[in-house]
Amino acid sequence: MSELLTVAHLSKQFGPHPVLRDISFSLNQGEVLAVLGRSGCGKTTLLKTLAGLEAPDEGTLLLQGRDLGPVPPNERQMVYIYQEPLLFPHLTVFENVAFGLRIRNVAKAEIDRQVRELLDELDLREHARKAPNQLSGGQRQRVSFGRALIIRPRLLLLDEPFGNLDAQTRADMQQLFLRVSRQHQITSLFVTHDSREALTVGTRFGYLDQGQLTSFASVAGFVQDARTAIRSELAFWESIRHALPSGPPTA
Repeated sequence: MSELLTVAHLSKQFGPHPVLRDISFSLNQGEVLAVLGRSGCGKTTLLKTLAGLEAPDEGTLLLQGRDLGPVPPNERQMVYIYQEPLLFPHLTVFENVAFGLRIRNVAKAEIDRQVRELLDELDLREHARKAPNQLSGGQRQRVSFGRALIIRPRLLLLDEPFGNLDAQTRADMQQLFLRVSRQHQITSLFVTHDSREALTVGTRFGYLDQGQLTSFASVAGFVQDARTAIRSELAFWESIRHALPSGPPTA
């Protein structure tokens, strides 16, 4: 498995306030690093720094050995997916997904083929001619994924992308992300404040706390770390299970 991203001793502060503190990790091709952390811990700043939207104060970023320091955001071959889909409101679903290919001057027939295939994968073909305001929240986020995937980015940066969705739609989107990630061997950094989501989407795990990243060698290590609160959540559900009545209901 080839190493795609290397982050070494990354630090960032705003004024006197450190936000990222000496962060180092690597990410191999096809892996999904799920980074769990509370609000304000530096998750978004980490993604923006990788994307080139913020400049680090210290540290190096390498993408397949290439120093990203002097590389502008539009040349990093990364796509940043926000909690809000940020679709073009005047374009249809088809044209939103096709946008990245059109600005690259891909032939029309090839655009039609690639977009239709991807819309099928994302269960969006029947919505191809709709405007974004005619879609549900989950459907809009699927279009956002399609627009990202169509240009074959080296790295996806996901900033709590399902945070605004209801519980069932969120679960559906997590499964869709897993399926598409595996099918296309997508490499991703996925940040979330939801431990269940981290365990669902991740192939590797990290915890970000006050700007410091802890990486875990195993799922067990991630679960056992008290800061993730996974053990306490498991204990809660176990207590609920024991509190439920056993046997058939009485009339």
